[in-house]
Amino acid sequence: MSRRVPGIRAALALTLTAPLTLTAPLALGGPATAADQYTVTALKFTVPAGGRDCTVDADLYRPAGVDRSNPAPAVLATNGFGGSKSDGSTDAIGKVFARRGYVGLVYSGLGFGRSGCLISLDDPRLDGAAASGLIDFLAGTRAADDGTRADFVTLDAKGDPRVGMIGGSYGGAIQLATAAVDHRVDALVPLITWNDLAYSLDPNNTVGEGGWTVPGAFKWQWANSFYLTGETQPLTVPSLDPTRINSLTCLHFVTRACAMFRTLNSGSYPARATADLLAYMHSVSPVSYLNRVKAPTLLVQGQADSLFNLNEATATYKTLKAQGTTAKMIWQSLGHSSGTAAPAAGELDLSQGDLESSYVGRRIAAWFDRYLLRRTDTDTGPAFAYYRDWITDPADTYATANQLPALDEKLYLSGDGKLVDDRAKVARGSGKYANRLVPTSHSESSLAGTIGLPDPAPYDTAGTYLGWTGEPLTHATDVVGAPKATLKVVSPQARRVQNSGDAADNLVLFAKLYDLAPDGTQTLVHRLVAPVRVPDVTKSFTVTLPGIVHRYAKGHRLRFVIAASDDAYTGNRGIKPVTVVSSPQDTGVLELPVVAD
Repeated sequence: MSRRVPGIRAALALTLTAPLTLTAPLALGGPATAADQYTVTALKFTVPAGGRDCTVDADLYRPAGVDRSNPAPAVLATNGFGGSKSDGSTDAIGKVFARRGYVGLVYSGLGFGRSGCLISLDDPRLDGAAASGLIDFLAGTRAADDGTRADFVTLDAKGDPRVGMIGGSYGGAIQLATAAVDHRVDALVPLITWNDLAYSLDPNNTVGEGGWTVPGAFKWQWANSFYLTGETQPLTVPSLDPTRINSLTCLHFVTRACAMFRTLNSGSYPARATADLLAYMHSVSPVSYLNRVKAPTLLVQGQADSLFNLNEATATYKTLKAQGTTAKMIWQSLGHSSGTAAPAAGELDLSQGDLESSYVGRRIAAWFDRYLLRRTDTDTGPAFAYYRDWITDPADTYATANQLPALDEKLYLSGDGKLVDDRAKVARGSGKYANRLVPTSHSESSLAGTIGLPDPAPYDTAGTYLGWTGEPLTHATDVVGAPKATLKVVSPQARRVQNSGDAADNLVLFAKLYDLAPDGTQTLVHRLVAPVRVPDVTKSFTVTLPGIVHRYAKGHRLRFVIAASDDAYTGNRGIKPVTVVSSPQDTGVLELPVVAD
């Protein structure tokens, strides 16, 4: 949904210093140069979307020399949430790929920029259908509103253009939505996007990828920033298209999206409202329609991302692979939580004007070379790659693997507050905490970095959390993936109210993994936490923490914490004391995906 995220914008921005009309066209798929020539034409389209016609504002990027006799494949892209075709990050896509010889069609998504209709959260029935109408234009079967036709795009068959899609966040999910309703799409590169909005905005980490059925803890800071961005469109867009106005109680979103935000903000989860909430969130999420996506997909997800964490891309990747869809995945450094930080050395930065200067850029170029140019001998890289921030040489920051790391190391929660490597070392004992009526733990201020404000270091208040700390490590330990913790808690108050008929009464807690340095400094990796709404406190449950890529240096210690609250999320309703009891036969277990150096 990439809303006001300078770090992401920087990563995708492109500064074009040369004029648009220069010399010879670029050899298709080759490196961009300052002398590449192309033209940009503003176009309007009226396309059907969900039973109504919507105006779509777009820019067509056409390389010199590309015509009916010399066609080229096309790249289709749209903006992040709250943006438009004119954003630096969106406009950059058109420029970079036109300079590589591709036809580019970059447009403002429904409800944004100067495009019409309501904001519908990349719903395949609406946003996907609108994008499909633009693919008709690239196929030469639909004209723009001014009569412009495209007869210069490579066709695989009559009415079937060769087209790939790329974009980030809101501009990432639209690719999967489009490919689900239109199998003419030939290649996808979704960056930093979601798998399931139920997990993204109301996460409950007690259930595995793709199977969230119980409401979690509302991620109120991120979610309400999007809601306010959408509902305040008249303040930022003059002469708003009337098709973008819904009603006085739901100004610019589709009605069900407004109902979703209202339910989330209500702090109440009665059964029927919850069923409607989850059904809608799933319906506008790839989790519900990935079975219809057949286009080869290169997933790029950011490690610094508390909005759409690495587990989102992992869930999409596993689903695509399981059904036989070609898919590969990269975990880059930049995500929605990068704030104003500049891209790290060797990371994707289109302000450099090319793709070849970064590992991710070269992988994207190869992906389109293989599936749009049909260069079958092109190496598209390994199944999985991940950025390592502890490597100083930009040429060696990415490690690669043919599969995701396994959970291969276990630690046990001892009754004396230690993390031990053998169940026999677990001491009998217990710990207790209780939440308060206000949050007492802090992981992040979700939007602080995006608007340039300082964010206090993560903290937990004594008496409102429990922690278990391991011994100093005798060697560097690299954790790559999503740790898991199996827990059982005792909470008589939570037990009394958990069957009230309102899931909001169920116990909420937050699991997280710190890096504890020898000097006592604690680091919460990328400020990521795992919110949990426990379905039944009489049973054990497994928590899947957000995926990380992190080196625990020699001499450092792992520290696992469960806290009663987090001020970036809504928490418990009422006071619910919690006790955790440990014995060698019955104790919590922390599992880590550790890789060899």
